[in-house]
Amino acid sequence: MSTRAWIVFLDESGVWLLPRIRRTDAPRGRTPLLRHRLNWKRASMAAALGCHATDPDRGPRLCFHLKPGSYDTAGLIEVLEQMKVFYGGERVVLVRDKLSAHWSRAMRARAAEQDWLIPERLLAYAPEPSPVELLWSSLKKRELANLAGEHLADVAGATEQGIHRINANPRLPWSFLAHTGLTIHPPHPPNLRKDQ
Repeated sequence: MSTRAWIVFLDESGVWLLPRIRRTDAPRGRTPLLRHRLNWKRASMAAALGCHATDPDRGPRLCFHLKPGSYDTAGLIEVLEQMKVFYGGERVVLVRDKLSAHWSRAMRARAAEQDWLIPERLLAYAPEPSPVELLWSSLKKRELANLAGEHLADVAGATEQGIHRINANPRLPWSFLAHTGLTIHPPHPPNLRKDQ
């Protein structure tokens, strides 16, 4: 594995038009009501979060993709193409879970054609090392909490707001990456130094 590469974690998650119910504040005696139409329309989102293996000054990088429906091999190949542009063709060690679409014959063939890509697998049944799981949790607890959208565009808009919030505060992506147990050199990246 090249040390002059980005270490990038890729994961997918789904969102529905059904609201994710979360606790909220309300005046005593006034229970908040959340009205929505029972609708199972679904969108899927993919995020690739990583840092450079030898140069943390380059900061964390977050690449995001959203599409109606579910991801299949063709959808994930689209994500790979977006990542290639996003990382400018630089070397990427891409850590993915064992979702069958990640390791399908077509996906493996496509990945083998990419000289910039080094695919790696996450351990089975181990969501905790993936920093993208923390990103999904942050989105679903803030922007998507109690959202009763009527259209997938409402959910997409809220999701993109959350991605902008996370990108605007580099401490969040660094904290997601630190949770993986990766050794980040220096121990406190530029935007997380204790003297600031």
